Order: sequence, then C-alpha cells, then structure tokens
Amino acid sequence: MKAQRLFLWQAINAQGEVLCGALMSSEKQQVCRQLIEQGLQPCRITHGKRITPRQWRGDPLIHFTRQLATLLQAGLPLVNALQFLAAEHPSPPWRCLLQQVSERVQQGHPFSEVIAQQQAVFPLIYRQLIAIGELTGHLDHCCWQLAQQQESQQKLHNKVVKALRYPLFVCTIALLVSVLMLVMVLPEFAGVYQSFDAPLPGFTQGLLRVSALLISTGPYFALLLGSAIFGYCRWLHPQPQWRRREQATQLRLPLVARLIEGSALSQIFRILAMTQQAGLTLVEGLNAAALAVDNLFYRQALEQVQREIAQGERFHQALSHQPLFPALCQQLVRVGEESGSLDSLLDKLAQCHERQTLELSDTLAQTLEPLLMLVVGGIVGALVIAMYLPIFQLGNVLG
Repeated sequence: MKAQRLFLWQAINAQGEVLCGALMSSEKQQVCRQLIEQGLQPCRITHGKRITPRQWRGDPLIHFTRQLATLLQAGLPLVNALQFLAAEHPSPPWRCLLQQVSERVQQGHPFSEVIAQQQAVFPLIYRQLIAIGELTGHLDHCCWQLAQQQESQQKLHNKVVKALRYPLFVCTIALLVSVLMLVMVLPEFAGVYQSFDAPLPGFTQGLLRVSALLISTGPYFALLLGSAIFGYCRWLHPQPQWRRREQATQLRLPLVARLIEGSALSQIFRILAMTQQAGLTLVEGLNAAALAVDNLFYRQALEQVQREIAQGERFHQALSHQPLFPALCQQLVRVGEESGSLDSLLDKLAQCHERQTLELSDTLAQTLEPLLMLVVGGIVGALVIAMYLPIFQLGNVLG
C-alpha cells in the first residue's frame, strides 16, 4: 500500500473560473480522476508532503474529538460542525480530511461509516461508539467519552515512554562524553605525557591504548553500527516476528514489564468499560481492545479470550486461561458478571492499573535519577583522574 500524500491542485470549472484546493491520495492520477468526476478541468497538480501516521494519532485526534463534542453539545448540526472544524484546522491534511468527511455526511452517508473508511486515522472504537451515538441520539456524549479515553491513554503512554527513555538517554550521553574525552581530550595530554621520563600509571596506559584504538577504528565502527541500526529499523523491526522478539524481551525485564503490563491492562479495560456502557457486546469490545493495544502478546491473549467467549465460556473463566491477566482482574470480572455491574468494575480496573502505572513511572524516575547521576559522575570522574594522575606524580618524577 502506497503512502498517502497531500496534492495541491488548480482546475477550471464549467464557468471558466480557476479553483484551487487539496486532495489526499497515493497517486497523482487518482487526484486527476477525482477532479474530472467533479466536473473540473485540471490545470496543475503538485506533490505535497508525505502524510505520516503521526499526523493523525495522538494530540491532533484528541483535539478534534474534543472540539467536535463541544460543538455538538452546543447544538450545532454534525455537518456544520465538521465544516467549521475543516475551515479552522491549522493542519492541511486535517482540513482536507474533514472536508471530505463533511461532504460525504452531507450526501447522506452515516458518520460512523464514513470514518470507518479512514482506518489510518480513526481507531475501531470510534466507529463502534459513534454508531451507537447515532442510534441513540447521544453522539455528543459518545464523542466526549472518546476524547477522554484518548486523552487518558495518551497521557499514560507518554508517561511510560518517558520513564523508559530517560535511563537510555542518560547512558547515551555518558557514553558520548566518555568517547569525546578519549578521542579529543586525551590525545592532547599524550604529548605532555611523552615528556615524562617515567612510566605512566597502568590505568592511564590503558586509556591511551583505548584512545588510540578509537581514533584508528572508531569511524569504521561508527559506520558499521549506524548501518546495522538503520538496517534493523528499516527492514527487521517492522516484521512481526522481530517485534514479537522485542516485546518478549521487554516482558522479561522486571521494571519494564510492570510498566508495559499496567499500560496495556489500563487501555484494555478502559475500552471494554466504554463498549459495555455503550451497549456493545463483550465480543465486539474485545475485538476493539485487541486492535487498539500495541503489544502483540496481549493482542493474541484477547483474541483467544474472544474465541472462548464466542464458544460459550464466561469472561472470567476465559481470562483465567491467560497468564498475562493477574488474578485480581479475574476476581473482579467474576464479581461484575455475577452482580450485573461489569461495566463499572471494568472502569475501576482501568483506573486502578492506570494509577499504579503512573505511580510506578514516577517512582522509577525518582529512583533512577540519583543512581544515573552517580554512574555518570563516576565515569567522567574516573576519566579525569586517569588523565591527570601522571601530572599529580610530576613532583616525584622531577625529584
């Protein structure tokens, strides 16, 4: 599937007027065909920027959903709300998308069916809840729920990513500082060391050998490492089997596994609670949660739970067969099924896991920060001592 691009066009209508606009498509010929179908004669079509998934998901989707819910609650019709957002949106791809959506809705197509055709933009949960909102007449409330769910999910995701990236960032900075000192600073001291008519300390001699090795083979090693990282990210990482290996390794790391588990469980139970409150079946909710979660192991577990429920198994019994779901989840789900309050208990489970994950990420950051500073300070301090140690012994050499 080719990547979507934003094409800027100029065309002449039947009255001879020159019009201009933008269309999203993967090929220039499709844009030309669409303009001709609209009764326009294309004059100029230029390639725009490539549209990446990052332009749709995250904050832009949250802002659109929240603004749409606000306009609908204010009493504005859906078509007018979409046209208003299309005219005022600062992003050209979003303006183009919302204009296309508003035109199709104005032609009589249901809003849920229109956004279902934009799978790269709107998750499955959008189509399901918006379809319920159209049937019940509470589209504004459904949009508001979606905005809150996406905002909570984005906040938790950013917190987890920050907690995982911070140690890697600090260690990378420490490594770069060490390499720069060995390659750029230590050679300057080497000339001074040569004037000493005395043997150098063993630690300093070792650093000098490492420095010479880095200077002679460093560029080749850096090129090889960069090529390996690029090749892995470009060809190996997108493959499902390599993603499974990465995620399996992450689930074996003690603290990292708890963060990933809390984030995934919070997202899963949040979606299940929303779908239950909206009146969807449990199988449909599990399908939406499986498509929304990023971890392949949790997705596989949800698909297995979905199959067992479709065969007549109870929800808590199906969860008990999956080791990725803790015993507390199984117990509360069983209580919810027996008491008829499954939706509220699923929401409590989502809040519980979200709160625990946020607390764990804060604790991890507060715990690792002094330890990482100690490690960085120790590395840099050891390098400085090793470089200045011969100068400290200069008095003995002169004596």
